[in-house]
Formats: sequence, C-alpha cells, structure tokens
Amino acid sequence: MHKGKPLILSIAAKEVLHILKDPRSLIILFLMPILQLVMFGYALKMEIQEIKIGVIDYSQSPVSRQLIDCFRGSEFFTLFSFEGEEDAINDLFMQRQAHAVMIIPMNFAGDLSREPLVDVQFIIDAADPNAGTIIRNYINQVILTFNESHQDLLPIPFDIRGTLLYNPDRKSTYFFVPGIVALLLVMISALLTSITITREKETGTMEQILVSPVKPHEIIIGKVLPYIILAFLIGIIILLIGIVLFQVPFEGSALLLLILSTLYIITALSLGLMISTVAPTQQVAMMLALVATLLPTFLLSGFIFPISSMPPLLQYLTYLIPAKYYLFIIRGIILKGSTFMQLFFPTLFLGIMSAVLLVASIRKFSTNLES
Repeated sequence: MHKGKPLILSIAAKEVLHILKDPRSLIILFLMPILQLVMFGYALKMEIQEIKIGVIDYSQSPVSRQLIDCFRGSEFFTLFSFEGEEDAINDLFMQRQAHAVMIIPMNFAGDLSREPLVDVQFIIDAADPNAGTIIRNYINQVILTFNESHQDLLPIPFDIRGTLLYNPDRKSTYFFVPGIVALLLVMISALLTSITITREKETGTMEQILVSPVKPHEIIIGKVLPYIILAFLIGIIILLIGIVLFQVPFEGSALLLLILSTLYIITALSLGLMISTVAPTQQVAMMLALVATLLPTFLLSGFIFPISSMPPLLQYLTYLIPAKYYLFIIRGIILKGSTFMQLFFPTLFLGIMSAVLLVASIRKFSTNLES
C-alpha cells in the first residue's frame, strides 16, 4: 500500500525540477505579466487628454471671456480662436484640427443677465461615439462650474450636486488595473498547467508515470501544487506593481484578497489542466489556453464592456467566465472595501467552477490512461 500524500509531494517535486531547469522560461513568466500590466495600464484609459476646442466668440464680452477661461482652467481642454466662418467648421473636423467647436452668440452677456437659459452652441466630433460622449460630459462639468460662479446674476432654482463614491476623481485606471490583474492571472495560470500533461506525452515520461503506483487524482494534484505557488507569487507581484505604479487605492482586506485570489488561481490552473488532458501537443495546448482565457476575459467578463449592455445570449455565456466573478471580488475589495459576505456568491461560483474543472480533468485523465 502506498500513501497518497508522499506520492503527491514527489510528483510536485518533479514538477518543481521541470520549472527550475528552465530559468529563461521562469524569467519570462515573471517579466511578461509585468510588461503587459504596464502596457495595458497606460494604454487602457477612458480619459481624453488635450481636447482641442475651436472658439467662435461673437459676444466679445467680459462674461464670454470668463466662460472661455473656465475651459482654459481645465486640464482636459486646449482652446484656440477660430476666425473662419461657421461653414468652415466641418473642415476643422475633417483635418482633425479640433474635437469640438464652441459658438458664443453675440447677445450672450445681455441674455445671461435676464434669462435663466442662454444658448451656447457646442459642435462635437462624434465619429468615435465613446469619445464624443466623454467630451460632452467634460463640457457639461465646465458649464456647471461656470453656472455656479454666476448664480449671483440669476439664481438657479435648484442646486443639484452629485456625490461620487469609490472613485471621485473618475480615473479609469482605478477600474482597469484590477481587470488587468484578473486577465493576466487567468492567462498565465492556464498557460502554466496547459502544457504539463502534454509535455509528459511529448518527452516520453508519461510511460514512467503509468507504471508507477500513482492514481490519476494524485498526478493531477501533484502537478497543480507547484503552479499554485508560482502563480500566487506572480499575482502578488503584478498586484503590488499595479497599486504602486498606478496609485490605485486599496480600501479592503489584503488577506481576504490573497485568499480569494488563490481560489481564482486554482480555477485557472484547473482550466489549464483540463486543456492539457485533451491537447495532443504543447503548442496546441498553449493556443487553446490563450483562446479560452484571453478573448473571453477581455470581452465577456465585464473587464471593459458592461455585461448589462450585451445581448442576452452573451450575458448567459458570461456565467462561464471565471474572470467575471473575480472582477467582482478584486474591484470590490480594492475600491470598495467589500467583505467576504458581500462577495459570497462570486466566491461560491468560483469554488464550484474550480471543483468541476478539477473533477473533469481527473476523469478525462483517467479515461486517457485506460485507453
């Protein structure tokens, strides 16, 4: 009779030797997610810097200049005076010389002193609809600031003020960096284990394992253990770099995040193992791992696009994406300080998904051994 625990540890030790004997791949494993984090972190931003606005000021009054100064005081806008006719505005957009044009009417100052509503025309280039919406929101914020400074001329009947929770500065980096961590963890973890079984097949060491008194579940668990530790270390590194480099606030429990991140890593590793049991070669396993993690996480997890705005069929498919649940967890803990009970259901789904993938991997591996 053999004891399962020593055999599992022996298989884990063998897998550790595989990892240590390839230091170049190990270095790449640590450097690749860091480089991807930096590139994604700086590239994925919803803020638009240097919004160029052409100004046509027919009023030429102190009040109109105060309105223009409000825009100049914003970090997002770059203003320039446009001396051409209104018919030439389209040329500004065609030549990409302006993102928007502000037209202040001649009677702006007089109307402002008598009426609550005064027309100021803004023409926005909305060829990119998202950018057009963001520019409009920025313009609305500046107009609100201008209105507050002129309530003494004509008081506004209602003073409406919004309160922004969790991200008052509206920095998209705070939203995207946790998503990048989720993307990199699932991708790296699945890649790590997707080649384990196929590597044994290609190197011919699978036969040695088959003649040993080792059960399928012991092989699977032994191969997963080293990669849990490795993926855990990679996860800590990219999380710390993301928080320090991009100054993302951390409101919740670091211990809770580490525990639930480990569960997410186990889910991703189990997915990689499942791929490894069906892929004939390491190259095929790596391609399947990338296809199964990169695009679904990027498009269907809520990483960038809101799930509620997707078609119903895609919304049902998101229930199969592990990163969807981890995004609730990591964003909740980092940005909102969520507790375990508040994250119970996404944690439960991750646990179920991890168990299902592990059991499926063991059964599939057992079937391969029997055949």
